[in-house]
This record gives sequence, structure tokens and C-alpha cells, in this order.
Amino acid sequence: MGNTSTYFRHTSSTSSTPPDPTPTPTPPKPKPQPKPQTEPSGPAPPGRVLGRPLSDVRSLYSLGRELGRGQFGVTVLATDLRTGRRYACKSIPTRKLLSRDDADDVRREVQIMHHLTGHRNIVELRDVHEDRHSVNLVMELCEGGELFDRIIARGHYSERAAAALCREIVTVVHSCHSMGVMHRDLKPENFLFLGKEEDSPLKATDFGLSVFFKPGEVFRDLVGSAYYVAPEVLRQHYGAEADIWSAGVILYILLSGVPPFWAENEQGIFDAVLRGHIDFSSDPWPSISSGAKELVKKMLRQDPKERLSAIEVLNHPWVREDGVASDKPIDIAVLSRMKQFRAMNKLKKVALKVIAENLSEEEIMGLKEMFKSMDTDNSGTITFEELKAGLPKLGTRLSEAEVRQYMEAADVDGNGTIDYIEFITATMHMNRMEKEDHLYKAFEYFDEDKSGYITMDELEQALTKYNMGDARTIKEIIAEVDTDHDGKINYDEFVAMMRKGNPEMAPNLRRRK
Repeated sequence: MGNTSTYFRHTSSTSSTPPDPTPTPTPPKPKPQPKPQTEPSGPAPPGRVLGRPLSDVRSLYSLGRELGRGQFGVTVLATDLRTGRRYACKSIPTRKLLSRDDADDVRREVQIMHHLTGHRNIVELRDVHEDRHSVNLVMELCEGGELFDRIIARGHYSERAAAALCREIVTVVHSCHSMGVMHRDLKPENFLFLGKEEDSPLKATDFGLSVFFKPGEVFRDLVGSAYYVAPEVLRQHYGAEADIWSAGVILYILLSGVPPFWAENEQGIFDAVLRGHIDFSSDPWPSISSGAKELVKKMLRQDPKERLSAIEVLNHPWVREDGVASDKPIDIAVLSRMKQFRAMNKLKKVALKVIAENLSEEEIMGLKEMFKSMDTDNSGTITFEELKAGLPKLGTRLSEAEVRQYMEAADVDGNGTIDYIEFITATMHMNRMEKEDHLYKAFEYFDEDKSGYITMDELEQALTKYNMGDARTIKEIIAEVDTDHDGKINYDEFVAMMRKGNPEMAPNLRRRK
């Protein structure tokens, strides 16, 4: 899961250099500076991320099973020891917040969630604790599952159902924008149903990439997720209209089961987004109403100034509650395509995690040496010129424009150079998918009995461990990857799947999960 004037309701808690709350000691022997990490009495020292007194989340909540995990944090079940009520607790280890930007992002996520709290369609932040090791965000627990999973489980699906979901999604966008917040990472995985009831509200989660904005303000940092990213974000000159584009992509998938911009790899997706050609001729589009198609087109205008605003979308006749969207079932093929789209992303996420966890010390050392060889002036950072000269040593032939794109993607703190940590992270990502031994390691992880096949049971075990699917999802993954239809996945099938573009993990876009 995973970012608040008033703009800042909590300015005191976000100061990067908070005042020392410890009383002046009275004993005759004064304590030397800097002060000790722990003191027997007096107020707790402030945390380095939030600047508020340190507190232990475990003194108030019992932490249980894992609910999900991302690049920065793990979300677990949290039970309030006072009331027994259940919440979700996202724990972000402070050791992973390597740059000032990382800490700023977490601080801003807390501010923004406080700022937006109380809205029916936005997950509520209940409590925040920072201890010596992590920042813990205690949030409303959403037990109703992800947006697509609910649709797939339901079976019956119509334009009216799609319009109702679109209404909830764009209501979130409207609320954020009217309160001066841009979400910047709208995608189906970031919408969860609060409960399993049919009328449960849909909740937006993960504000880790969100920012405050003022009308007319221009943003340049490259953030988001490949399928859903607006063309002006790729051009690094954008405003809040980018959220409408992402919502338009979600609506296209709600109606057809596949994203409008599709390719075998990330760069291909970005090229398709920039070209902006939208397919309305393939099934099921000929049978989709003209009102629905018109709305998608107006949300996916290349020029952000021509795009509908959130309030204009909500007033569109097809979206309105008393609107014209039909209750006639949409072609069943849409649901099966949506299943495949979901299933593939789940298996790839687990496989990539396995690969990342299995990088050896030697491989990390190799990258360290590579960094040193590129850093020709021994400054501890790599400039664009050094990168351009050094990338061929990775066996990577890139055009100047691609080198610049790599540079921008790797340069997380935006200071125009890449430090060692930024280099390791980005380079690992570039090389990871190509290396045969990494893929084999991931395959072996699933193939527990070393039979040379991943069976249904083995896949179920692995996906259950990472909380990634029920029996139906697992069957769908096997069906999608199992190209020779023998009911199991062999190594060649696994490699073919992993080498297909993996937009979920797009290295070009900065991620905070």
C-alpha cells in the first residue's frame, strides 16, 4: 500500500532539524555532545525521518502476517491491543531511505494522507510511529481485494459496472486535485475494496509518489508505472492532468481487459504512449457504446490542456449515476484478458523478487568495480559524460538519448550525477533479466523437487508465500505461461515469459512502494 497547506497541517512534525526536546541535565558532570542514543528519562529523542519523538508501534499494536511488500516497505496485519480492531501497518526501514529525497517522500506521504483523511474513497491513516529502525504507518485495513480481482470474481460485468468503478476512481482524483494533491501513481493495484460486501467503497492507497501542487505548477521528475504514465510525464513537463490520463488508461482496461499502450518491453510502451494511437477497432470495442469510447478518448488526449478535468468526467452522461451506461453484459473475453493481465504481473513480481534476493556478493562487487572504472575523476559520482563513455563496458550499446534517459532514471536525487547506490540499483535492473543464471535461479526457486517443471502445487506454494494469489489465479498463470498445454511450466516457457517486457518493474520510472 503506500503521500499534504493549512497546506501543511503537520509542519512541526516535518522539520528536518527539530529542536532538542531533552531537558538540560542537572548533574554536576555535563553530558558531552552529541547526546547519547538513549536516555533514562525525559522526552524521547526525535526520529530522523519525521522529526517527532520516537515511539514503538508494538507497544500499541500486535503485528501479524504479511499483507504485501514493495521496494521500500512491508505491509503487515496490525491488531490494536486496546480495542482488538485490525489495521494494516506499512513499515518502511529507515536504512532503505538512502537519500534526502527518500526521507522527504515518506514525510510527504504522511502529510498527504493526513491532509486527505476522512474521504470515503481514500484509505485512512490512523497512526504513525517512528522508532530507531523504521517508520510505521497504521492504516485502515482493506480486506475486499484489488479492483480487477473483484471484477474477475464477480463474473457478470457490464458498462454500467465499469462506469460505477470509473466514478469512484475519478471521485478520488477530483478530491485530491481540489485539495492541491497530485497522486502520480494511479493504477488498478492501488485501488482496494474496503470489505467483501457488494456495496463496499473502493479505496485509493499508496500516496508514496504524491505531491502538493499549485495551479499552473510544472513538475519534471519521472515517476509512475509504465502502462499508466502520461506522455507529458515522459517529456518531463506536466501537471495534475497526468492523473486524468492514468484514470483513462484504467477505464480502457475496465472496458477491454488490456491496456491501450502495449509492447514487449518498457521502451516500447513509452514509445506507444508518446505516439498516442488508441485501438478502438479490435474486440470488444465495436460492441462498446459510443458514449464510453468518447469518454476514453477525451481522457486520453495527448495535449493535457484538451483533456477533461475530473469534474467534467464526473458530469459526463456515461459516468453519471443516473447516466446512459448499459447493463448489458460485456463480452466474456474481456474478463479472460483481464485475468491473464493480472496473473502474469503476479508471477513476474515474485520471480523478480527471487532474482533480486539472490544476487551474490561477487555480483555486487563486480558492479562496484564497474562503478570505480567509470568514475574516472574519483569523485564518488558519475557524470553524464562518464556514463556515456563507460556504459559500453557493460556490453550496453545505447544512443545518446537512451544514455540520458538512463541517467535521469538512475539519478534518484536529481542532482545531475549518479552515486554508487543509484548506480548499483539501476544497473542491477538493466542486467538482471538477461542473465541466464539469474533466470535459472528463479526457476529453481519455484521448481522445488528439481523435476525440471514448475507444477501447480509448487507455484501455489510460492505465490502463497508472497501472498499473491488464490487457486484460480494460479490456474490462470499456468494457462497463460504453459504454451505447450501440458499443465506445467518448463524452463523454456519460464524464460520466454520473463524476457517479455516487464512493465511492472519499469526501471525508467522512480518507484516508492
